[in-house]
Parts: sequence; C-alpha cells; structure tokens
Amino acid sequence: LSRSRYWGTPLPIWVTEDRKEIKCIGSLEELSKEIEKANNLLTTHNIQLTTLKDLHRPYVDNVILVSDSGKPMKRETDLIDVWFDSGAMPYAQWHYPFENKEKIDGPSPSGGGTFEQNSNQGEATSPSGGAISDKGSDQGVAYPADFISEGVDQTRGWFFTLHAISGMLFDKVAFKNVISTGLVLDKSGEKMSKRKGNVINPFETLSAYGPDATRWYMVSNANPWDNLKFDLEGVTEVQRKLFGTLYNTYNFYAIYANLDGFKIDEMNIVPIEKRPEFDRWIISELQVLIKTVTESYENYDVTKAARAIEEFVDANLSNWYIRLSRKRFWKGEFNEDKKAAYETLHECLLVCAQLMSPISPFFSEWIYKNLTDSIRQDAISNKTTLAPISVHLINLTKANEDLIDNTLSESMKLAQKACSLIHSVRKLNNLRVRLPLAKVYVNASDANLLTLLDKASQLIKEETNIKEVITFDPKSGMTLFTKSVLPDLKKLGKALGSKINEVKGKLIDLSQDDIAILESSGLPLTFSDGTVYNIQKDDVIIKTSDAVGMASATDGNLTVAVDTLLTEDLRKEGIARDLVNRVQNLRKEMGLEVQDKIRIEVQKLDELVNSALESNKEYICTETQALEFYLKDNVLNASLVDMDEFNLELKVEKI
Repeated sequence: LSRSRYWGTPLPIWVTEDRKEIKCIGSLEELSKEIEKANNLLTTHNIQLTTLKDLHRPYVDNVILVSDSGKPMKRETDLIDVWFDSGAMPYAQWHYPFENKEKIDGPSPSGGGTFEQNSNQGEATSPSGGAISDKGSDQGVAYPADFISEGVDQTRGWFFTLHAISGMLFDKVAFKNVISTGLVLDKSGEKMSKRKGNVINPFETLSAYGPDATRWYMVSNANPWDNLKFDLEGVTEVQRKLFGTLYNTYNFYAIYANLDGFKIDEMNIVPIEKRPEFDRWIISELQVLIKTVTESYENYDVTKAARAIEEFVDANLSNWYIRLSRKRFWKGEFNEDKKAAYETLHECLLVCAQLMSPISPFFSEWIYKNLTDSIRQDAISNKTTLAPISVHLINLTKANEDLIDNTLSESMKLAQKACSLIHSVRKLNNLRVRLPLAKVYVNASDANLLTLLDKASQLIKEETNIKEVITFDPKSGMTLFTKSVLPDLKKLGKALGSKINEVKGKLIDLSQDDIAILESSGLPLTFSDGTVYNIQKDDVIIKTSDAVGMASATDGNLTVAVDTLLTEDLRKEGIARDLVNRVQNLRKEMGLEVQDKIRIEVQKLDELVNSALESNKEYICTETQALEFYLKDNVLNASLVDMDEFNLELKVEKI
C-alpha cells in the first residue's frame, strides 16, 4: 500500500519514536480531534502548537500527535501508493464523503443499490426505417463502470484497488468489463527505444497522417489486448483504402447530387420494396453491418467492428455497388430509379459515418455534416425538427431485421465469385476487360446455386463485359472440357507388369463417355490375350483440358468457362470502348467538369479501326459527353494515345 515518494496522498499512520505505539487516522474529523488533543498537551509545556495547512506532504509531516502514554507521534513519511488514488477515483471525483453523499450512499431509482442513476436515451433509426433525428438523452452516472481500460504494464495496481476499495465500502465490484491494452512495438516486433533509433514520434505521425487514420490503423491492425507492430506503411494503407475510398465515394455522390439538384427528403423517399434489387441488396448488407458493428462495440471488440466497416466499404459499397451503379447517376433523366440510387447511397454513407464515429470522430463528422447540413437548413426554413448538428449527438442506428435478405445476399456473393473467376480467366488469356466477349458458361454443384446465379446473371454480364451468361447443371450432359487418361504406373505396373504398354494405348483411345464411366464405377479392359482387368479411378491420372476456344477456372463449387473466340464485331466494340477510356483520361487531364461538353476528332487509321469508330459513334458520344465526333484524314494538334495494339491520333476540345 505504501510508496516512498515526496508528493502525494499521505499514509495516515502516526508512530512514536520507539514505534511501540501506533495510530491510524480514519477521517479528517478524527485527525482534527487528535490535533486539538495534542495542542492542549503542548500548551501546558509551552511547545509550539501544530496546525494543519494541507493534507499533502510536506505540510502534513509537521503535524505532531500525542500517544495515549503522552509521547510525541510523527507521521510515517511513506505515501499511499498512487494506485490507491486511482482506485478511489469513482468516489474521489465526487469529493465523497465530504460532498455528494446522496449520489453515492442514497438508493438508486432502480432500487439496485448505491451510486447509480437511470439513463434515458433517445433512439435513432436509419432513413430506410425513419428519420435520423434524435430524441435527446439524459445520461446519468452508472456504477459499477461498464468498461475500463489501461496498458498491460500499468494495470495490476489499478484493477485490484478499484475492486478492493469498492468491496470494502459497498460490497460490490467496481467495473464489469476490462481491456488491458498491449504494447506498441516497432514494425519488426522490437520494443521502441531511443537507443535503437526505432521510436515513432507520435506528434509527427499525427501531423502527417491525422488522428483518425492513425487511430483506425492501431485499432484495426491488432486486437487492443495484443501487442501492436506499428508500421507507418500500414497507416498509409488505411488512409488510402478506407478514408480515400470513402472520400471518393462521397465525392462521387456530391458531384452528381449537385448536378441534379438532389436533396434528401426523409418524408418522401422511395420505399425499399420499390427500389431495384441491387439497392435492396446493399441495404440488406448495411443492416448486417449495423448488427455486426453494434454487437462488436457492445462486446468491446472494436477491432472486429473496424474490420467489418472496412470490408463493407471496400468490397460491397465501392468496388461493387458504386461501380455497377454509375450509369444510374450518369443518365440525364431524373426518374424514380435515379432517386432511389441517390437515397440508397446517401443512407450507406450516413450509416457508415455513424458506425465509424467512435474510432474516427473527425472524418465521420465531416461526412455526417456534409450529408445533413441541407436537412438542417430546410428544417430551419420549415420550422420543423432539426437533425442533430453532430454525428456524436445522435444515437447509433439500429438494424432493421426485415430488410435483411439472405437469399439475395447469397446470390450476390456467388455473382462476385463468378466475376472474380471470369476476370482471372481474362487476365491469363490477355483479354482486357474493355474487350467484349460473346458468352460465358457457369456451372454450380447444385440446383439452388444455379437459381441464385440466374438471379445475378445481368450483373455478371455488366461487370465482366460478356454478352451472355449461360448457367447449367454439370449433370445435364453439357461438356466444356475434354479429359484424357494416363495410367498410374506405381499402381498398375505392379498389377499388370508387361501389359502396361497395352494399357497406355487402350486408355488413350477412351471416349469421353468411357472416361465418365471409369470415374463413376470403373471400366473393364480386355487385353490381347483375352484377360480382363477392371480399371478403377484410383488406378489412373485424369487430366482435364479446356475445349477449343474455351478457357476455364474453378473455385470450390463454382466453375466458369469463357468463350475466347473473337468476332469482328466484338473487336470493333472493344476498340470503341478503349477510345472512350482514352477520351475520359484526356477530359480528366484537361480539368473538365462532368457536365462539360466536348468535340472529338480522330485521325483515320485502317479499315477495322475506322469502321469500329464509325459504327459505335453514338455510344462514344453518349459515354464521353461529346456533341461532335469526326473521323478525319488529318487532325492538327492531336495527341498520340496508346490503344494497346496500336496508336491513335486524337484531339479533344471543350465546346
């Protein structure tokens, strides 16, 4: 309990010089009486009287008491361990027992003991379930504490004294949950030290990367109770992958919302059931995210919460929903579909800001205010209820279980898996994504998976730039592969000896139907001497090859086979798509706004390229905001652009 220090809470023990008499003082009132008693004795002996100026050292060391036998008593110079001070924090913060006894000794409104008040918190719901406005809250003092945290190298004294003091005073625990945080090490797992030169300066880090990215990296990279290998490259990755992605997503929303003059109107939103399936899917995933993050926060598992938000933003919101919904925002007509797209994206951004606000308070506040400032302005004009001015003044959104569609979720996961396989086939066969392909065959292990894939076939076509998606049951008889059989020499060599060469010839001559029989039940082979041997699947090595003009990939229960044959029309469309990409790059380099119109001039090249551009002229103009498009024999001041297989002279001008 005691420590030898100069400054702090004094140990309230006085002893005689021979240490045979001891007094432990239990209160200020008791100390005052002892001082008065000592002063009465000191007065009779004309000794300077003791006065109490301050309870801390060194003033309290001047207090001389008198033992029962009349001997002077001096205070032990040791202090109470500072962990005792920390352990007394729940009561010391109220200056108990000198003040606020009613807060600590009085019965709670709930009748559950002392030092406890009820809280009355308002609830917030997502726009799909109602308004984002908050009813307000009256948070009282709660005891025992729901949660405490301290570094692993600083915890032992505090954890113990909190419970020890609470047990002695009130016969109850002081806290319900605790996280003992690990150490911050360098990126190699070594303890940071000035001697090693591996110390990370926190102020420089915060200045360079900001507090939100730094905190998010520390929280998401390792559980708080584990040691953290701190690497600045990891902070950069968080900055780019999470905050950069969210910034770009909000920027995308803001650009098109401003162009269309769109403002969220919570009293007049498109009902979820009337929104396209793609919107219902992301809203369903959003509800799952709310559940996961809320449960994680409630269980003090902040790392799981952070990683769930990261995965949603990267895999679902940015790289899937936004990418496949772009045309809905681009199109000129402002219809119900476009309105639903705005409302869906607005809700995803707003809820993400709420969910991440405990970890990244500044960035989430920036997104929240940008999304709700117009609501507050309209509320002031209409004299209606204001949305809270800060994301930190609104209670966490609750998940709407009715909006969770597990079938739709499984269908989308399969679509993402199929698209990933198709992209891998394209990459291996040097078939760039902007080059359209005729068809892809997709088979799955059971009828239920095929049904789910059928629901997502349109998305697969759009994402992979393939004209037709054909799903089929592998048991249907359709074959996209050819199989060949070789003998396993280790097994058949022992069993057949000199007949092994004859076996090789017979296996090479097997038809695809014969191979199918061999795989399922074994196949009898008759040799030249009249003997018969029943070949089993384990006796041979079966190799699978793609059929001519096909390229395949498999992942678990899903196989895709891409038709790699290119017609002239497909090549032409690919050239047009490549040109659109190059024009968009030039627009960006020129600093043009989304709504800016342009003129395109292209120098003629060969018959294939000229025909491709001429036949896809309308598509090119629509995609690039071009009002004029010309194919010319000669283009002055043109830019030479790389079209992968050839170079093209191209000029883009703002109109």
